[in-house]
Amino acid sequence: MGFSIEKKKELERAALKLRYDLLEMIGVGIAGHLGGSSSLAETMAVLYFHQMRFSAALLKDPNRDRLVLSKGHAALIQYAALCEAGCFPRSELKRVKRLDGLLQGHPDMSIPGIEAVTGSLGQGLSIALGMALALRLDKSPARVYAVMGDGEQSEGQLWEAAMAAANFKVDNLTAFLDWNKVQATGPTKDIFSIPNLAEKWVSFGWQVFTVDGHNIEQINEGIEKAQKVKGKPALILLDTIKGKDFSFAEGNPAYHNGILTEELYAQAVKELDAIQVRIA
Repeated sequence: MGFSIEKKKELERAALKLRYDLLEMIGVGIAGHLGGSSSLAETMAVLYFHQMRFSAALLKDPNRDRLVLSKGHAALIQYAALCEAGCFPRSELKRVKRLDGLLQGHPDMSIPGIEAVTGSLGQGLSIALGMALALRLDKSPARVYAVMGDGEQSEGQLWEAAMAAANFKVDNLTAFLDWNKVQATGPTKDIFSIPNLAEKWVSFGWQVFTVDGHNIEQINEGIEKAQKVKGKPALILLDTIKGKDFSFAEGNPAYHNGILTEELYAQAVKELDAIQVRIA
């Protein structure tokens, strides 16, 4: 499923649109997970708008591809993709985390397109593994994708799932590790250092592909390679920047779940507008 130059530009524009949607959801004066959401924009664009067998019309299809966002605090980027896919009205983007709104602070299965309740870190890979095993029993062609954070790698249950997936040779499961190197309160290496992530996953029996997590072509190529792996699960290590494309948020733990002032909101829109002109 390689693509043309025009398809690449289309997906770059889609990733930019997801970042605009992030700003719309977060707004001014209310805390929102900008950093770890924006680091996943390109990956979500490639998955939802190119690679996954997914659409609003397929939400009940048993053979649809599934995406489990284990780092559930980054729900906003998944909501943005689901909204752009037509799963719910755009008006919901203005009502995030409100009692009268559909979109909650973490993924909930009441939201069309959400496959699992996540947010307690370390659990998403186990859920995705269960789905993949069930689909294999059903001889379904569907694939399961799980997206983890790098701070999440300190969770023990995650590694139990990693061992089980390799043991049961679950090759319809692809995991993504958003290696943006910053968690809620600082650099991951200073809080709970887990060096040599790629080698660690290989030692647990996974096939690992490392890509630039902001390069559309590399992400797509990584997914296609993962789809061809047989007899073991695959992991795509996304080398990303937390807060990507928002200069004040890049690599800044304050915007893991930060508040935008009117001035910062205006600056963020201006920075995205400049990117839009460049990739038009």
